[in-house]
Amino acid sequence: MSIRLYKSYTPGTRNRALSSFDEITKTKPEKSLIRKNQRNKGRNNRGVITIRHRGGGHKKRYRLIDFKRNKYGIKGIVASIEYDPNRNARIALINYDDGEKRYILHAKNLNVGDTILSGSDAPLGIGNNLPLEQIPLGTSIHNIELIPNRGGQIVRAGGTSAKILAKEGDYVTLRLPSKEIRLIRKECFATIGEVSNNDVFLVQSGKAGRTRWLGKRPTVRGSVMNPCDHPHGGGEGRAPIGRSRPLTPWGKPALGMKTRKRKKLSSAYILRRRS
Repeated sequence: MSIRLYKSYTPGTRNRALSSFDEITKTKPEKSLIRKNQRNKGRNNRGVITIRHRGGGHKKRYRLIDFKRNKYGIKGIVASIEYDPNRNARIALINYDDGEKRYILHAKNLNVGDTILSGSDAPLGIGNNLPLEQIPLGTSIHNIELIPNRGGQIVRAGGTSAKILAKEGDYVTLRLPSKEIRLIRKECFATIGEVSNNDVFLVQSGKAGRTRWLGKRPTVRGSVMNPCDHPHGGGEGRAPIGRSRPLTPWGKPALGMKTRKRKKLSSAYILRRRS
């Protein structure tokens, strides 16, 4: 992926930096692999806003992504590389030898015409899906299962990958993109390679309107609100927050407060916390 920079010929292009979409080979999705996507836009079943700053945005159709990769022993050929509005990674359309078509996360350097394979006896190639016990140390992987046969749940964002550090007993030690080091069962599957679109962190909208197209509504700072609306509000002019520490709109500690449950069962598998 590469980034396209714009000249400042309008205010909206002054700081705009968008993807060039060079790797995209097909513009329309596969009809059999798309579904309607009814978005709640931050509201619950009573219509009450439960998540702020969501709403509007361009209409999207959901692409059915194969996170399980359970076509064991059946070869697939990469037919196209496509854009997915529901994630910041690209997706690849796979045509399998038995006639089925599926979408998978596009791995970096996986090109149209390449062959992929899933299973314990699959070769160590980019885009292939294998159990963690079959993958050598130091290999970059993504789309990793946390529970066997549940499908990949972690390391799925654009440009991310995890590294295999060690193998001992029934567990494999991984270093995740957040620098967290944790144990995962050796039977869990993972895909070799790095997720594509690794320059996504360089994207800048350039104007508020494009952010609204993405379904994000404006965010207002608490310090400019009234005291009835936010703990930071009130005062004359530009006043400090007036509290011993920053708080959320509901009065709970913010900016540095750890919210993970202390007695969470998966904590036993985390060897080093994310930084």
